[in-house]
Amino acid sequence: MRTEVSQALSEEPANVGHALLAIPENQWYDRKSARVAARDLANAEIAFANAEGGTIVVGLGADRVEGVDSQGQRVNDLRQAAMDHTQPLVRARAREIGCTNERGDADHLLVIEIEPSAEVHGNRKDEVYLRVGDETRRLSFAQRQELTYDKGQSVFDGTTVPNVSEEDLDWESIYGWAEPLGAADPERLMRRRGLLRDEGVTAAAVLLFGKEPQVTFPNAYVRVLRFRGTERQTGGRQQLLEDRAFDGTIDEVLTRSSEAVRSLQPTSRRLSTSGRFANLPLIPEDAWLESIVNAVIHRSYSLGGDHIRVEVFDDRIEVSNPGRFPGLAEARDPREAMRFARNPRVARVCTEQGWAQELGEGIRRMFEEMALFGLPAPSYHQTAGAVRVVLTATHVDPEVAEQLPAGWHDVVAALRQVGRLKTGEVEELLAVTRPTAIRRLRQMEKLGVIRWIGKSDTDPNAFWTLPE
Repeated sequence: MRTEVSQALSEEPANVGHALLAIPENQWYDRKSARVAARDLANAEIAFANAEGGTIVVGLGADRVEGVDSQGQRVNDLRQAAMDHTQPLVRARAREIGCTNERGDADHLLVIEIEPSAEVHGNRKDEVYLRVGDETRRLSFAQRQELTYDKGQSVFDGTTVPNVSEEDLDWESIYGWAEPLGAADPERLMRRRGLLRDEGVTAAAVLLFGKEPQVTFPNAYVRVLRFRGTERQTGGRQQLLEDRAFDGTIDEVLTRSSEAVRSLQPTSRRLSTSGRFANLPLIPEDAWLESIVNAVIHRSYSLGGDHIRVEVFDDRIEVSNPGRFPGLAEARDPREAMRFARNPRVARVCTEQGWAQELGEGIRRMFEEMALFGLPAPSYHQTAGAVRVVLTATHVDPEVAEQLPAGWHDVVAALRQVGRLKTGEVEELLAVTRPTAIRRLRQMEKLGVIRWIGKSDTDPNAFWTLPE
């Protein structure tokens, strides 16, 4: 997508303010009043630096163009907010652009562009913030520790690649990406996105626009495997029908691998909307495509010994990628995870190319699509070196689903990930009282969706699990 912010900033002074006001705040864009305190502006800069970077425009009220000229010396304080209130120093570039304020007078807006950082930034009070969607969230101590751990893995896509020059990039593709963004100078846009540095070409640039990315990153490809039946099996019993590998730039890998999965996905013969029988997909495309996009964008490219695998069975699709779940992952519900991109430069460009949405939106859409199909929620499994998401086509009978209590999808999703839950954990998961949790669990048990394992009603080791 062309960043609407880039387009708005290129408008004439009479229009630029209203064009920016019309854009909703999101993962990469924030508006601030001209009266914002420098320390509050610094907290927003910290949040962007700890996430994927972004743009802050100062001089826009809730619904009016204020401009910043009336602030006098305070404009310098705002320009220096990062220098005065962040540690380590957030890399932020500030510039002023002309606008027409709400009174019709010539004025200026302060535009601040923040780069994603390999470090964890805080303010002078040692508070750490993270940009999540359109919010600037303060992190708890545990979340900060997790962010610090993951930031240690996020440096890679911004590092320069030895023995690679700008001549090794496909500039025709770069121009094709830059033109819809209204960038008159694609090389400058590459530098603004952190793809080119004075020291050389970054890993993100090679993965996104390299002529031969796999020469530098041999395992940066997606392998699609189609099995007969529902089990992998081994040796002579293995029923592998198709094994295809797709390389090239990230855009090419996503295009070709998704086409393969579309042709190999599990189907069943059912009545279509036309009233005729047809082989229809068992798993919604938005769900499996999002899982592949997430894997390609957020995989750990620094782990050179493995590639992304998409395994298609008669009853499910599994997507595995190297590296642990990026960001502040909540084990039981990835939808609520406060995440940041492991590869922020890759993620930003893929969003502009139309592959990705704001961080976390894709995962929530996967859950919604699976629920609309009457299917279990996506199941995430994390090991020390990889993440696997499983999308299963096992339907819950519609008549049974109508009788299930609120929150049953969440309970089933959690059990698919952790195997077992105690009643107290279900209370916490659903945010309900114990009697309510017990009533819902018993109803699910009666309908055969879950089962209870325990010696007695007072057994402290009793737990809930899925039927065998």
